Amino acid sequence: MANILVVDDEMGIRELLSEILGDEGHVVTTAEDANAARELRLASAPDLVLLDIWMPDTDGVTLLKEWQRDGLLTMPVIMMSGHATIDTAVEATRIGAMNFLEKPISLQKLLRTVQQGLSCGQEHARGTLLGGTQRTLVNSDKLSLAPQLQQIGHGHINGMHAGSYPPTESEFRVSFELPLREARDAFERAYFEHHLAREGGSMTRVAERTGLERTHLYRKLKQLGVDTSKGQAKKAG
Repeated sequence: MANILVVDDEMGIRELLSEILGDEGHVVTTAEDANAARELRLASAPDLVLLDIWMPDTDGVTLLKEWQRDGLLTMPVIMMSGHATIDTAVEATRIGAMNFLEKPISLQKLLRTVQQGLSCGQEHARGTLLGGTQRTLVNSDKLSLAPQLQQIGHGHINGMHAGSYPPTESEFRVSFELPLREARDAFERAYFEHHLAREGGSMTRVAERTGLERTHLYRKLKQLGVDTSKGQAKKAG
């Protein structure tokens, strides 16, 4: 879980990002303009900032410069814009922004970029404590995203019991050596697979049992890569 500050003058964008990142377990604070962002930054140190470039009072690049000048750019900052030029994105990166997201932002790209930013911020914090330097942000394509699950007496495939579907509570176990995000994804994948099989693939009943709205449930299952057809196949069998 991380503390994330979202700075955007569009209410719809703030609410959407808050909802998505909140579903991921993060604590999200929002600011509608640079003045509100300044106050929130001084009041606390977020783990990551999503900062819109085009805002009515002070643009995101100017705010980024202020934070850099005042020694407040101690967290990863990801710039956002639907109209920025390449030059603007390059300038923001030169000042200290970690990455750039072009609107409309896809769900997978948002989550991947946020995770990269948080990981890099953690590496930087560890490097600072050890007297080292900040490491270069790695390409997400080179990262292993397959959860390294430990199953009692069995192998594992994407968080599922290799010999049966779905895994039971007694059969499922996650390694405490995993990063929190991977461990949580592994649990959630097995959790939803269990309820899909239990309810015969009925998304309505799964939504009721898990306490999620259907739209949130569909998005979560897609994000986790859960095959919703397996519950139906089990019911048909």
